[in-house]
Amino acid sequence: MRASQYHLNTLKEAPAEAEVISHQLMTRAGMIRKVAGGIYSYMPMGLKVLRKIEAIVREEMNRAGAIELLMPIVQPAELWQESGRWDAYGPELLRLHDRHDRDFVLQPTSEEVITDIARNEIHSWRQLPLNFYHIQTKFRDERRPRFGLMRGREFIMKDAYSFDRNEEEARISYDRMYDAYQRIFTRLGLNFRAVAADTGSIGGSRSHEFQVIADTSEDLIVYNPDTDYAANIELADAPCLLPAREAAGAPLEKRSTPDAHKCEIVATQLGVPLARTVKAIVLAGEDTGQGTDQATHLWLLLIRGDHEANETKISKLPGLEGGWRMATEEEIQATFGCVPGYLGPVGLSRDRITVIADTTVARMGDFVCGANEAGYHLSGVNWGRDLPEPDQVADLRNVMAGDPAPGGGTLAIQRGIEVGHVFFLGDKYSNALNATFLDSDGKPTVMQMGCYGIGVSRIAAAAIEQNHDVRGMIWPLSIAPFEVVICPIGLGKSEAVRTAAHQLYQELLAAGVDVVLDDRDTRPGVMFADWELIGVPLRVTLGDRSLKAGAAEIQARRDTRPDTVPIRQALEHVLQRLKAGRLQDTA
Repeated sequence: MRASQYHLNTLKEAPAEAEVISHQLMTRAGMIRKVAGGIYSYMPMGLKVLRKIEAIVREEMNRAGAIELLMPIVQPAELWQESGRWDAYGPELLRLHDRHDRDFVLQPTSEEVITDIARNEIHSWRQLPLNFYHIQTKFRDERRPRFGLMRGREFIMKDAYSFDRNEEEARISYDRMYDAYQRIFTRLGLNFRAVAADTGSIGGSRSHEFQVIADTSEDLIVYNPDTDYAANIELADAPCLLPAREAAGAPLEKRSTPDAHKCEIVATQLGVPLARTVKAIVLAGEDTGQGTDQATHLWLLLIRGDHEANETKISKLPGLEGGWRMATEEEIQATFGCVPGYLGPVGLSRDRITVIADTTVARMGDFVCGANEAGYHLSGVNWGRDLPEPDQVADLRNVMAGDPAPGGGTLAIQRGIEVGHVFFLGDKYSNALNATFLDSDGKPTVMQMGCYGIGVSRIAAAAIEQNHDVRGMIWPLSIAPFEVVICPIGLGKSEAVRTAAHQLYQELLAAGVDVVLDDRDTRPGVMFADWELIGVPLRVTLGDRSLKAGAAEIQARRDTRPDTVPIRQALEHVLQRLKAGRLQDTA
C-alpha cells in the first residue's frame, strides 16, 4: 500500500468527549469517526485492525470444530417472547415495528435465533455435538454510551453456541471453547487473564470472562499470585475475616456524632478504627409496596465500614433476586424514624424489616453503628446482648486486596477489560424454546447449550488501552494496521532514495509483509509523528545521508533509537524482526 493512495487523516487533538486513551487515539489516528452517541464508522485503517482480529478468531474457532453461519441483526419479537427475555432484558433491548406493526428487535445477542435454528435443524443424537458461530453487528441501547468502542451501542461481536446431548458432553464443548479462547487471545498478543465470572443476563451455571489487563479499565479482577485462582470481583467470595464471634468487652453507649453521616466521619469523631464501624444499607424489592396500602418491607444490610457492598451478590439474596432498589427517604423515615446516615439494627421491629449481616459483621463485637437518631451513634454494640441475631448472614461485600485467598495466600486486585465470555447455559433456552432431539433410546431430550462471545471491536480498543505511550498506539504485530512502514526522506528530490524505497517496498510485498510506503510530500517530523500515532510496529527510514553510508535505519515502535543496518541486509533484518515480534506476541 502507498500512503498517497490510501486514506490517512490524522488529527492533532482528540474530541473533548473522548475520555479514555483508546477513544482519543483511534479518533486522532483516523480509525473511527462518530456518527451518533455510541455509534461509529470504522474508517479504512480501523477496519483493517478489525479484519485481522476477525481472521484470528475465525481460524481458532474453525480449528476447534465450530461451524460459521450468519444470523440476522433484526430478529422477530416472537422468539424473545418465547424465551421470556422480551420483558426481562430491559431497556437495552431496542424494540421496533415494521410497516405491518409487527414487533422486532435489534439483536444484542442471538440465543433465541440460534436455538430456533437448532430445534428445526437438529433431530437426532447422531447430529450432536454441534457448535455454530457468527461474527456480526450487535446493538445494545446503552443508557450512557461512552469510551468509544469500549462501551458503544453498536459493536461487532463473535458469538458461538454449542449443542450437546447431555451435561457431561456440554462441559467438554465448554472446555474446548475455553482452550480456543486461550489460543485466540495469546495470538492477539494481549496480556490477559481468564477469571470466574457471574452469568449476568445471559444466564447459565458456569462462566468465565477473559480480561485484558489494563490500568485504565473499569472491571476489577481478584487473583492469587501464587495459584491459578482468579475471579471477577462481582463473583469472588469474600472470606469472613474473624475466626469466631468477638466477645463483648464494652458497655453499650449512645454517642454524639453531629454531622457524621458516613462511617469515615464517625470513626474520626469517636477515635475508633474504621474497621470497628458498621454501615447500613436499606433496600426495597422492586415490586414491594406498589399498588397496595401496606407498608413497604425493607432489607437492612450491614457491612463493615471499610468494606464495599457487592450488588451482584445482593441480587442473589432470597427476597431480592427478583430485583431491588434503594429505599426512599420516606420509606426509611417510616420504618426507622430517622434520616439516612444514622441508621442501625438496634431496637428495630423485625416485622417490617429483614436484617442481613455480612459474614464478618456477624462475628464482630463492640462495634459502632447508627442509633436511629440524627446526630447519634451507638458504640459497644454486641449481637445477642444488645440486639437479636441477624435474620440472615451472607457474603455481601467486595473482596479487598490482602484478604485471605482460597487455598492459602493472600488476594491481589488488578484492573481488566472484558473482551470474551464463555457460559454453560444448560437448558435455559433449549427448554424454553422446546429444542429437543431424539436420543439413542428414541425419547425426546432437551439439548444442552453453551454460549461463547468475543467482543471484536472492543478487542481493538482494549489492545490500545494496554499498549500505548505519549506518542500514540503500540499495536501487537498480529493486529497492527500495517506491520512495516517505509519512511523515505526527500523522496521527491532524491533518485537514490526513490530507488531504494521502491525496491525494499516491492521486496517486502513479495515476502508477504503488510507494508505501507509513505510516499506523501510531507516533512519527516510530520511523517514520523503520524506513524508513531498510528502505532505501526516497525519503521524503516531511508535518506540520502544514510544511503551514502550504505545503511538504513530500522526502529521498532517501542524502541527509543533506531538500529543502523547495511541497506543490502535491510530486507533480512526486517523479516527477522517481524519473526521475533510474532514469537514475542504468542509467548
